Amino acid sequence: MSGQWLGRASSCLSPVVYASPSLPVSRMNQLRLLPSRLGAQAVRLLAAHEVPVFGWRSRSSGPPATLPSSKDGGSSSYMEEMYFAWLENPRSVHKSWDNFFRKASEEASSGSAQPRPPSVVRDSRSAVSSRTKTSKLVEDHLAVQSLIRAYQIRGHHVAQLDPLGILDADLDSFVPSDLITTIDKLAFYDLQEADLDKEFQLPTTTFIGGSENTLSLREIIRRLENTYCQHIGLEFMFINDVEQCQWIRQKFETPGVMQFSSEEKRTLLARLVRSMRFEDFLARKWSSEKRFGLEGCEVMIPALKTIIDKSSEMGIENVILGMPHRGRLNVLANVIRKDLEQIFCQFDPKLEAADEGSGDVKYHLGMYHERINRVTNRNITLSLVANPSHLEAVDPVVQGKTKAEQFYRGDAQGKKVMSILVHGDAAFAGQGVVYETFHLSDLPSYTTNGTVHVVVNNQVCYRRRGHNEMDEPMFTQPLMYKQIHRQVPVLKKYADKLIAEGTVTLQEFEEEIAKYDRICEEAYGRSKDKKILHIKHWLDSPWPGFFNVDGEPKSMTCPATGIPEDVLTHIGSVASSVPLEDFKIHTGLSRILRGRADMTKNRTVDWALAEYMAFGSLLKEGIHVRLSGQDVERGTFSHRHHVLHDQEVDRRTCVPMNHLWPDQAPYTVCNSSLSEYGVLGFELGYAMASPNALVLWEAQFGDFHNTAQCIIDQFISTGQAKWVRHNGIVLLLPHGMEGMGPEHSSARPERFLQMSNDDSDAYPAFTKDFEVSQLYDCNWIVVNCSTPANYFHVLRRQILLPFRKPLIIFTPKSLLRHPEAKSSFDQMVSGTSFQRVIPEDGAAAQAPEQVQRLIFCTGKVYYDLVKERSSQGLEEKVAITRLEQISPFPFDLIKQEAEKYPGAELAWCQEEHKNMGYYDYISPRFMTILRRTRPIWYVGRDPAAAPATGNRNTHLVSLKKFLDTAFNLQAFEGKTF
Repeated sequence: MSGQWLGRASSCLSPVVYASPSLPVSRMNQLRLLPSRLGAQAVRLLAAHEVPVFGWRSRSSGPPATLPSSKDGGSSSYMEEMYFAWLENPRSVHKSWDNFFRKASEEASSGSAQPRPPSVVRDSRSAVSSRTKTSKLVEDHLAVQSLIRAYQIRGHHVAQLDPLGILDADLDSFVPSDLITTIDKLAFYDLQEADLDKEFQLPTTTFIGGSENTLSLREIIRRLENTYCQHIGLEFMFINDVEQCQWIRQKFETPGVMQFSSEEKRTLLARLVRSMRFEDFLARKWSSEKRFGLEGCEVMIPALKTIIDKSSEMGIENVILGMPHRGRLNVLANVIRKDLEQIFCQFDPKLEAADEGSGDVKYHLGMYHERINRVTNRNITLSLVANPSHLEAVDPVVQGKTKAEQFYRGDAQGKKVMSILVHGDAAFAGQGVVYETFHLSDLPSYTTNGTVHVVVNNQVCYRRRGHNEMDEPMFTQPLMYKQIHRQVPVLKKYADKLIAEGTVTLQEFEEEIAKYDRICEEAYGRSKDKKILHIKHWLDSPWPGFFNVDGEPKSMTCPATGIPEDVLTHIGSVASSVPLEDFKIHTGLSRILRGRADMTKNRTVDWALAEYMAFGSLLKEGIHVRLSGQDVERGTFSHRHHVLHDQEVDRRTCVPMNHLWPDQAPYTVCNSSLSEYGVLGFELGYAMASPNALVLWEAQFGDFHNTAQCIIDQFISTGQAKWVRHNGIVLLLPHGMEGMGPEHSSARPERFLQMSNDDSDAYPAFTKDFEVSQLYDCNWIVVNCSTPANYFHVLRRQILLPFRKPLIIFTPKSLLRHPEAKSSFDQMVSGTSFQRVIPEDGAAAQAPEQVQRLIFCTGKVYYDLVKERSSQGLEEKVAITRLEQISPFPFDLIKQEAEKYPGAELAWCQEEHKNMGYYDYISPRFMTILRRTRPIWYVGRDPAAAPATGNRNTHLVSLKKFLDTAFNLQAFEGKTF
């Protein structure tokens, strides 16, 4: 529209005159309005062209008024504006308006070269009576446009989606009034049966015409019904992106787009044969076994294969799938192309496991396969990610693995690697992790640039046998399952159709069935020879070259984790600078950087700088580092500052860690959405893709992992045992009782320790490689470091180990700036390593025979103990040993410490409540070491329900109480154990 339209508000019954300031007055006087009779049709016009109802403002009046939308009102003014603009300059309006007015004028003016607008009519009744042919034609065209839009928006309401014919039983059978289901409903649009054979101009928002610009009303309705009201329900008009809506319309509305060639039909039939006969074969051989079959939704297999074919054609090289258990075996067999004998042998109850761990049921296992796509003749890698019964929990894991594969291939646009997620309808709607996963879709460091979601609607794709093959669905759904039992299988329906139309013969169809049945029988015969189950054959994320050919580590040693001092100094220098020129940082941050520079000069590090040096040194060695979580860029406690923000240029940032060395590996630090379940699953999936990356997730506060417990329990703690899947993900969990209330204190260490698999009663053999072997045998590593240097070492050890284990780190809060919680370069240079136990090194260690009490502790409470010991002058009588690696338990070093102080009482001191923290884990292990000859006394808070108090004074009182007990050398006299 050219120019700004100005006007004067008037009553609803009067037409509104608009004028263009770009036109001379003489020309404006010549233009006359269309009658204001358009009423409801004007509203439909506005809707059809996806434009709002405009307001107008007079030159002298105040706020704009909304155009009335009553039958006799002025909502037609938008069309009038278009008409006047078109009269002045046909090129000033959209081409659809140009075509529309041009055709209307030609038909209404009987060959007149220039249409003449009707006279201005001041009375609405006379306007109605003097309607011209042009205005009637305009109304009818607007009605047709509105009709087309109605089908696009609401056509799915009358689509035939229920193969059982029972939708009315429990679903809304609402039929929208604006869909032409009967002839009499034409009246809704002020159309008549006589209008059915009239030709109408098609708007640009539909593709039903194909190459034609006009169609009869009868044909328009027929084509709309074929597109929107058959066996596909299409709901898409809520999408705010016009381009996306147009893409969908084109894909579905274009005439003939749903027609398959004979070859495509034959391929579809062959794939349907494999899908259904596989299920039939399992049912015949193992009728009493749970299979979670695909009956009722067998078309999912040809659908997935078609998605993969099309993706391969467009350049995709790697497809990562996640799905629940329904139909999983079929997908493994016919989409991923897992060897059938390896699937069938899983049903043998006598099969022996050759691998470590517990294994998992067959319909939870994953798979990885590289093969040639037969349709495109291109290589494609397919992987199905192993998952538990927790349905949608695998969604973010798949996305994280996809993101990592894209990262390593340099696939920033997602043109080579993609993911497919298969969902059940109820889980898709009801599981919160689905939304958490979608929430990541547009975040820069999380987006995978789109995912294909396949939702199996179990109310439509009916299950012949209920939830599983042992179920009796007639108990609760008798009428539904009577209908299901009457259904003709989809394979027979489709085969009959193709045979009837001559695409295939009955003989060809039967030969295709016999061919696949023979394949299954032969594989079944071979499966009987398999006596040993190798879970490694079901690995979804192999790491070529990382292990030996038999899947074992290449060594059982770990090199020292220290690094040369010049590397420490260089990293410290970059960490305390701004690598970009003309980059203005916040003054408060300048002080922090100066502090880092001073520490580097003095050869010391705090927690943040130690982390910086661990990350930076790994980047130098070619290890990709990724840190993710809520506010990790700055750090929840404003200590990290890995992303600098220019204070004068909006959105200009600098990541100094990526400016350490010219050929370093990239560092990714990314604030996540406010999500734990989804984000931790994503990072777990990211860590699956490669062993040569340090992937860390930091909880904003330690106990926030509560809402990610499913990922921790089902994937992290048990992943290797179930799926022989190593994973080196690191969890950073801020932890410590500091009077901050029950939800900002405990990272719940007792939960992680209770799930650790080391045996408290087994006295180990202390071999030369005990430390590394113990790490290899555990399911995860749990540490609570008390020094920045040890934090530095444990991060580096995570990568230098010859295998991968999840690492749980309870990180500090107050220690981030504690003046005593600093480390010297001497504890980090070449030749130094992670200390599983930090022994007493003060006066008590010089005369151990004089020590009366040896206190073991872990984490922040050490600094409270040291301060209290000093205030009481007990440095020679009380030794304090720190347990840095809690699980697997360092039996060898604890034994040495206990034996060093033969006359000392042993006590375990923790700030957590007795029923929480570490005591229940360490106590039986101490008893094993001590052969139950000496007790290990408990010092700490009493048992409680909440992990911490919300009252600052109560916190301090309880702290003083247990510190007093720790240094009361008569506290345990007379007690027995």
